[in-house]
Amino acid sequence: MYGLADCNNFFVSCERVFNPSLIGKPVVVLSNNDGCVISRSDEAKALGIKMGEPVFKIKNLAERKGVISYSANFSLYGDLSARVMERLKSFVPSIEIYSIDEAFLNFDGMPYDAIKATGEEIVRKIKRETGIPLSLGISHTKTLAKVAAKLSKNYPKLNSFCLMDREEDIKKVLAKFPVEDIWGVGRAYSKMLKSNRINTASDFTSVSKEWVKSKMGVVGVKSWRELHGEPCIELEDRVSGKKQICTSRSFSKDIYEFEEICKAVASFTASSAEKLRRQKGVCREILVFILTNRFKEQANQHYQSILIPIENYTDSTFELVERVCFGLKKIYKPGYGYKKAGVIITDICRKADVTPSLFYERDRSKESSVMTVMDEMNTRYGRHTLFTATEGVEKFKANQNFLSKRFTTSWDDIIEVKV
Repeated sequence: MYGLADCNNFFVSCERVFNPSLIGKPVVVLSNNDGCVISRSDEAKALGIKMGEPVFKIKNLAERKGVISYSANFSLYGDLSARVMERLKSFVPSIEIYSIDEAFLNFDGMPYDAIKATGEEIVRKIKRETGIPLSLGISHTKTLAKVAAKLSKNYPKLNSFCLMDREEDIKKVLAKFPVEDIWGVGRAYSKMLKSNRINTASDFTSVSKEWVKSKMGVVGVKSWRELHGEPCIELEDRVSGKKQICTSRSFSKDIYEFEEICKAVASFTASSAEKLRRQKGVCREILVFILTNRFKEQANQHYQSILIPIENYTDSTFELVERVCFGLKKIYKPGYGYKKAGVIITDICRKADVTPSLFYERDRSKESSVMTVMDEMNTRYGRHTLFTATEGVEKFKANQNFLSKRFTTSWDDIIEVKV
């Protein structure tokens, strides 16, 4: 049996842990630069605020209905996520951390009669010990567990827990479950399925495996088999390295000067390189892109990117920043006001699998030692304690006008209790 633990409205729930007065009120959390909505309380959802909606579109509604906004506080959210995941590990043999607010649970070896009691205990204890409300669905496969978790979240009578194990119950649920909500069925596939009069999960399971394979390939067949109760998507109890690492931001105002854009892009590159080293990877390609504000219809528009090949695999911030700034010069155009920029590291493999070139001009061992010291210093004393000169002394700052304190990760922001 598999379970899916899904934290309810996670970012909003994190804010409510340290500010209980927010409970029962419409609350939204905004993306980097306070650009759009990335988390909503149930009260905000009831007002019609959609996920990903730009802030300027909901400004009047927010003022009329008293919607409370918060800037994304990823330091706080990441720490609370780690606490939730650590507690989940204590209940089951193994877990797969699927995202910052979701984890698959493996109930193998647990007596069947104990699974229900354990599931209820998980929901209760996670809320009590971390303050984060959690929905849990348990079923025969990961895909069915996803369905059960959605039910536990949408139906208050279930008290945030759904054990979906009986065949007759599964059939009833799948008959009403939208095909577009099936795990692994994306927008394009759901459109194709609906064009073939397949509107529900039950409709999907009714077609032949051969038809699914011809239309959706092996991935579609796995979803089809899982909905039939046949486990074929294994639990991954270790986090695999990313195939791409992207860091991008929208600027608070249009930037015209090359030096300012270069500082921002260098900072994004340094952040991506740090993530690359954290997963013990190296890369051989990096892409940089810049674009103007598409919402300013009267302004001159420009979007361009460039893929920069690197002769030898590297994880050096110095080398990557050097390459990115060189590539930026090729695509930057004077006179344009750029609203967003970013970098994407690609062609990633494990550092241990790479044989260094004898003709590599840079001192690999020396740069590796410097990177190790830089990462350790930034971990111990805070991000950007050590940085490249290209990033500039004055760091690029995104709009965070509604940022809460880092209650659990900063001594300066630790909560004060007045008696």
